[in-house]
Amino acid sequence: MSTASRRFASAAQGARAPWGWAAAGLCLGLLAVAVLAAPARWLAAQVERASGGQVLLHDAQGTLWNGSAQLVLTGGAGSGDQSALPGRLHWQLRPAWLGARVQLAADCCTSTPLRLRADAGWRTLQLQVADGASQWPAAVLAGLGTPWNTVQPQGQLQLATHGLSLAWAQGRLALAGSVQLDALAMSSRLSTLRPMGSYRLQLAGGEAPTLQLSTLDGALLLSGSGQWVGQRLRFTGEASAAPGSEAALANLLNIIGRRSGARSVITLG
Repeated sequence: MSTASRRFASAAQGARAPWGWAAAGLCLGLLAVAVLAAPARWLAAQVERASGGQVLLHDAQGTLWNGSAQLVLTGGAGSGDQSALPGRLHWQLRPAWLGARVQLAADCCTSTPLRLRADAGWRTLQLQVADGASQWPAAVLAGLGTPWNTVQPQGQLQLATHGLSLAWAQGRLALAGSVQLDALAMSSRLSTLRPMGSYRLQLAGGEAPTLQLSTLDGALLLSGSGQWVGQRLRFTGEASAAPGSEAALANLLNIIGRRSGARSVITLG
């Protein structure tokens, strides 16, 4: 190749290089805009897929990063049961180093937003939940199908977390911190008692997380305890009626456990 030819080829390559960088920059810019403007329905589709169709985000509006929807619980594929949370659920999603920060607020149920942080590593995932409290209508559980659609619970669920974190590593789940769920002024279509009582469920983390059920007040008496063995919960409890309430609670006691005389025995795992 002559000197002139080499100079011409070099000049052509130099001319093409800026255009190449410009094209690459344009593509990256368009990709960034697409990610930033990702519609909220993308998140709705992922939530539906991950939950097996039991948690739906209806009428999702906004973006993946800032959006809102109506939260709906269902019995899953093929189920006709569903119930919607009053008002809308609002979220903010922010990327973090090897993870994300999430803030959730429900019109009906959170006085302050719930905050979560997820961190991913090599075959590990950790979810940290900031200390907080919220209150939810028990009636929404009926949308999950059996047995909730039969019991049709009514009342308020007060949820509080303290130092809660969950970590998945090598297929195993570790839990730290605690969760307290108070079910207040509960009633059911299976009983004429209004309300039947109030109850507390306490989950405590550790090497072998434990679960405790107790009665705060009321005619329906519930108690029990459980522990995670490996990845399985083994729980044993019982339900009974306070003196004078046996007839009003008979149907419910037949449903929630195995009858043993005046008691109904509850076993899981």
